[in-house]
Amino acid sequence: MESKNPSSLSLTLSHNCLPLTLFSLFLSLTFFHGHGQEDQILLKIKRQWGNPPPLLSWNSTSGHHCNWFGITCDSNSIRGISLSNQNITEKIPDSICDLKNLTHLDVSYNYITGEFPEVLFNCSHLEFLDLSQNYFVGPIPSEIYRISELKQLNMSSNNFFGDIPSGIGRISGLENLYLHYNQFNSSISPEIGNLSNLSELLLADNPFSSANILPEIGRLKKLTFLWMRGNNLVGEIPDFFGNLTEVRQLDLCGNRLSGKIPVSLMSLKKLEFLYLYYNNLSGIIPRPIQALGLINMDLSINQLSGTIPEDIGNLKNLTNFALYRNKLTGEIPLGLAQIPSLYDVKLFENKLTGVLPPDLGKDSPLYNLEVSENSLSGNLPESLCASGYLDAIVVFSNIFSGALPESLSNCRNLRSMQVHLNKFSGEIPAKIWSLEFMEVMMLGNNSFFGQIPAILAKRLTRLEVQNNRFTGNIPSGISSSVNLTVFKGSNNQFSGQLPAEITALRKLETLLLDRNKLSGELPAKIESWESLARLDMSYNELEGTIPESLGSLPSLNSLDLTNNKLSGEISPEIGKLRLSFLNLSGNNLAGKIPHSFDSPAFDLSFIGNPALCGVIVHPCEERTRDSGNGLPGYLVAILTVTGIFSMVMLAFTIATLFHRRKIFSGEDPANWQVTSFQKLGFSETEILQQLTENNVIARGGTGEVFRVAIREEVVAVKKLSKSEKRNPENEKDFHGEAKILGKIRHSNILKLLCTISGEESELLVYEFMERGSLEDCLHGGQGALMAWPLRHQIAIDVAQGLCYMHHGCSPAIIHRDVKCSNILMDEEFRAKIGDFGVAKTVDKLGQGLPMSAVAGSYGYIAPVI
Repeated sequence: MESKNPSSLSLTLSHNCLPLTLFSLFLSLTFFHGHGQEDQILLKIKRQWGNPPPLLSWNSTSGHHCNWFGITCDSNSIRGISLSNQNITEKIPDSICDLKNLTHLDVSYNYITGEFPEVLFNCSHLEFLDLSQNYFVGPIPSEIYRISELKQLNMSSNNFFGDIPSGIGRISGLENLYLHYNQFNSSISPEIGNLSNLSELLLADNPFSSANILPEIGRLKKLTFLWMRGNNLVGEIPDFFGNLTEVRQLDLCGNRLSGKIPVSLMSLKKLEFLYLYYNNLSGIIPRPIQALGLINMDLSINQLSGTIPEDIGNLKNLTNFALYRNKLTGEIPLGLAQIPSLYDVKLFENKLTGVLPPDLGKDSPLYNLEVSENSLSGNLPESLCASGYLDAIVVFSNIFSGALPESLSNCRNLRSMQVHLNKFSGEIPAKIWSLEFMEVMMLGNNSFFGQIPAILAKRLTRLEVQNNRFTGNIPSGISSSVNLTVFKGSNNQFSGQLPAEITALRKLETLLLDRNKLSGELPAKIESWESLARLDMSYNELEGTIPESLGSLPSLNSLDLTNNKLSGEISPEIGKLRLSFLNLSGNNLAGKIPHSFDSPAFDLSFIGNPALCGVIVHPCEERTRDSGNGLPGYLVAILTVTGIFSMVMLAFTIATLFHRRKIFSGEDPANWQVTSFQKLGFSETEILQQLTENNVIARGGTGEVFRVAIREEVVAVKKLSKSEKRNPENEKDFHGEAKILGKIRHSNILKLLCTISGEESELLVYEFMERGSLEDCLHGGQGALMAWPLRHQIAIDVAQGLCYMHHGCSPAIIHRDVKCSNILMDEEFRAKIGDFGVAKTVDKLGQGLPMSAVAGSYGYIAPVI
């Protein structure tokens, strides 16, 4: 073999290495050139996004772009942009996909509007896309499959609508799909079953067209989390769920599913969270339960029957167990007490019998126990609070008996104890009254006895001990419970005087101490009952006069002092109260009834006070004195002249006022009559004075609506036109409407405060709704504020109002004209039903009555504000 000399070899190597060197140089130049381009692309994106403040660091003087805010890189090339919650308002820039290596884009929790950004179709390597919590609208484009490398797509909490297109089923690598909290209102494409790698599918709270659960979902063998709450699902739960062996969380609540729960569902070994509540499921709970990994199980608000499975005790990981509002019978299994992680038990509103498991709470961190409205009996277990975690005992409306467990005295975290409507007896363990965190003590309708101790829990908000056998004084120490809003002590054997300290409770709204043996005088000075709305001290042995200070209570709406030994005159200050209920019957009161209560509305309020006089009892006697009896002649003359002059001036003043009122009312103000349904903070004169052209906010076929501001209160006043008033049928309808609407008390129905009737016109005074009608909000300038969760809440508000009208009113009220213009919105977008123009009531036989009582055409005209 011939050898080469060194110089020849060197030349050969140099010749062979030259292409490699040139190639390396080319790669280096390309690398630096590409990264220089990424800088410029980011700066362009910044400009197209309107230079938002969070992107101030995106500039050529801030060092390498991989260190800029929100940027992540790999091998010095941009892989991710994360700009969550940065107040971005502009659409996604067209140049975003010029970043050829971009795999991760997160613009969640911003204010981006418009339709799905189709510019993203050019991001060929995008794997993670998060558009959640923005204001996107419109359908998902069918070509979304062009973002073919996606593994996670999050478009939740926007305003997307339409269907879930078939194109999504072509993104074969998709693992997580989050579309919850939108407005999808069509269908889910069956092609979704092609997503063989899908692990999490979240579609909750979308109003899809009514449909069965897609059979194709049964093909998603890797599915671990399926969330289809509130998707308008119907039919039965299919058996194929038993084949989804990887499922850990299944949520189908809030639909209209019916039939039985499939046995296969309870055989999923990896299932941890099962939520089927708020459907129409029936039959028994499947057994055996082989899903031994269950942590949360909620089958509430269905039509389930039969017993609770005995093998529930095998679920050693179970923490939350809810079966409330079903038709379950039988006893609570003893095994429930053997679950070491049991934390929250809700079995209320069933037909359960027997006793609570004796060891309940002994071996678990029990936090909440709710078994109310069943037929459970026996004692409460001593071990309920063995762990010290117990927060609430809610066992009312059963037939429990015996004394409360002494061990509850050491239940340091106990906040709510609702044991009313049972057959409990004995004394309340002393320490329970003053537990540090106690807020609610509802002990009413039992046979408890003993005394309320001097020291009560400082956090107490509700104390109900009515219909028991408590004795002794009301302790002055009750004033230390500064958050107390309700104190019900009716029908006991309390005695002594009502302590003055109780009047210092600023938040007290309800005080009921009727049917006791209280004596002495009511506190003469009221320190601060600024929130008190209802006071009932009837059927006691109270003496003295009615304190004048009661007249200063701004919120008092109901006052009952019936059947005591009160005497003296009713102070004119009491007449300043705006009461919907007053009863002072069966006392020894004397003198004149205050003018504001001397009307037929209070004709039963003063019975059994023979020394009282007024229009509604018997007229007060005219007491005249002989002008010459004991008076000098010159004084008689002076008084006579002065009297005549005063009468002339009074006549002139009345004439002036009459003339002024004629301007806005067209009739004698003396003929106006007020019928109040709520506590009023104004008089009819104050209303009438503001019925001017400048205050008109709406006009309709039956009259006008005025916006009237009186001090800190704003009301809406509907004034019927003269022609409408003179129609006898319409006048009958008006009074019928007022009678019915005035009795309605519901937070989602427009509140009628009072009516003011005159000879030629009628006024309806309503609470004022700041944002006008729902129609105004949707189509006016406020539509942008109404995201889907808010619209969902508005729908719930309306449904609750209608439910009350249909089932909570007697007779029932059928509105018959529910539309956007008849739904009124307050400042916080709470919805209330108004304008009962074509409503009907339904009698007990279920027949519709075309009822003037609900509103003819005289309801509220929505103000356009």
